[in-house]
Amino acid sequence: MKLIHIADLHIGKRVNEVNLLSDQSHILRQILHVIDEIKPEGILMAGDIYDKSVPAGEAVEILDDFLTELACRSIKLFMVSGNHDSPERLNFGSRIMEQHGVHIAGIYGGNLKKITLDDEFGPVNIYLLPFIKPAMVNPYFPEEVLETYEEAVRAAISLADIDKAERNVLVAHQFMVSGGKKPEQSDSETITVGGLDNIDISAFASFDYVALGHLHGPQSIGRDTVRYAGSPLKYSFSEAHHHKSVTLLTLSEKGVVNVEAIALTPLRDMIEVRGPIEELIKEAAGLPEKSEDYIRAIITNENDIYDAIGQLRQVYPNIMRIDFENSRTRQNLDSKTAASGDITLRSPMELFEEFYQSQNNCEMNPAQRGIMDEIFKQAEGVHI
Repeated sequence: MKLIHIADLHIGKRVNEVNLLSDQSHILRQILHVIDEIKPEGILMAGDIYDKSVPAGEAVEILDDFLTELACRSIKLFMVSGNHDSPERLNFGSRIMEQHGVHIAGIYGGNLKKITLDDEFGPVNIYLLPFIKPAMVNPYFPEEVLETYEEAVRAAISLADIDKAERNVLVAHQFMVSGGKKPEQSDSETITVGGLDNIDISAFASFDYVALGHLHGPQSIGRDTVRYAGSPLKYSFSEAHHHKSVTLLTLSEKGVVNVEAIALTPLRDMIEVRGPIEELIKEAAGLPEKSEDYIRAIITNENDIYDAIGQLRQVYPNIMRIDFENSRTRQNLDSKTAASGDITLRSPMELFEEFYQSQNNCEMNPAQRGIMDEIFKQAEGVHI
């Protein structure tokens, strides 16, 4: 049996205020092309379908088109909600859609939704576990007080009555660790401080394959068959090195699972370039056509650059971000970037002088101080 595992679509997401809907439509069409080639029995979609709990109308339309295409192909879909989704909104119409092979678990209702498929090796049980917190599970265990995410997940699984002699697949959206070892994380993910949401992979020992969502880098954790599919697109420059993909799993007899990553090619990549601005412009100008990729430029010039982003936009029309890396910024890495002490006891000039020194690694000269002093005096006379 072949199943395709995807996750973290984040439909409707904006990066650096850039709308990515066209990129998301493109990558979903590419996933449909992969589906047409492989002809899997089902799609496992592991949460964070939307980027916001109240998605924009355009985002809803994109998902509607994708689900309709899957239904037209008679391919079953198994979807759970993620921490970015509204469980109730994602669950809307799920009982009607189930008649067309679209199985959605948006809300945790005290038991794991189970759907059974069959092939020549027997049944394959697919369990759907939406993103849960202890508070969501506690009402179903009145005799206990579940305080951690792991306690909540183990309690939810304990009610599932899993037959370990059969092949079992779980679709879930949680943060997994393996004996204290954490997976690779990205800047675009929601991170909980303190490890309260950590769940050890031993909680999923009853499952032959665990289709995870939540982390944006495709990776396994603990064993090859506990896997994050990763997001199909790059959603931060910390993901510039990622190779985005969908995961194809092939289930044979009990205990035999083959896992393969199938690469995806975005409409526009997300790339970092580094060097003096003159070199960056020269290199880009030498390309046969302007790059449409999303760019983060790290400029290494020591001197100040006039309208750096405007200059770079002439050769990189989709530049998203610029940063500076030189002797001044390196020296500032170890310095404080915020004013210390009780700022209410300090004048605006004192605060600005500290900020200026942290940014430039030198003190303001008298002329600069005079300009700022005049600005602050004018500001005092403005009433809002």
